[in-house]
Amino acid sequence: MTVKQPFERVVVVHGPTVLRVCRAVVGPVDADDAWSETFLAALRAYPDLPADANVEAWLVTIAHRKAIDVVRRAARHAVPVADVPDRVLPPQGRDLDLWAAIAALPTKQRQVVAYHHLGGLPYDDVAALVGGTAAAARRAGSDGVATLRRTYPTIDQEQS
Repeated sequence: MTVKQPFERVVVVHGPTVLRVCRAVVGPVDADDAWSETFLAALRAYPDLPADANVEAWLVTIAHRKAIDVVRRAARHAVPVADVPDRVLPPQGRDLDLWAAIAALPTKQRQVVAYHHLGGLPYDDVAALVGGTAAAARRAGSDGVATLRRTYPTIDQEQS
C-alpha cells in the first residue's frame, strides 16, 4: 500500500518545479501569486488524491491552470495610474521578445517547452499532460526549441 507524503513535504519537493511553470506562463512578476494559488487549491484537493497519483504532474496541471487564471484576471482589470501616458508602454521586467517567441509557438510545442524545459518534467509526464506519447512530446519540444533558436536572438548572436 502506498502512503501519501505529508502536504508540507509535497510543497518542499515540488515547489521549485511549480514556480518554474508559473514563471513560464505569467513571467516573474506574477509567478508568486500563481504559485500560492496552486498550492492553496492543491491543499484543498490533496486529501482526495489517490496515494499512487503522480503528484508532480498533478501539481503542474494545477499550476498551469492557475497561471492562466492570473493572466486572464490581469487582462480584465484596469490599472490605475497617476498620469495617462501618450502611448502604451510595454510591461517592465520581462523580455518581451522571448515571451512573444514562446507565445508564437504552436500550442503543443509551447506546452512541452514550458513543462519540460522550464518545469523540468520528464517527457513521460509531459505526454500524460498534453496527450500523445513521450516520443511525440520529445519531438514537439525539440521542434519548439529549434524554432525559438531561429526566431529569438541569443546574446552570442547579438554581440557578433
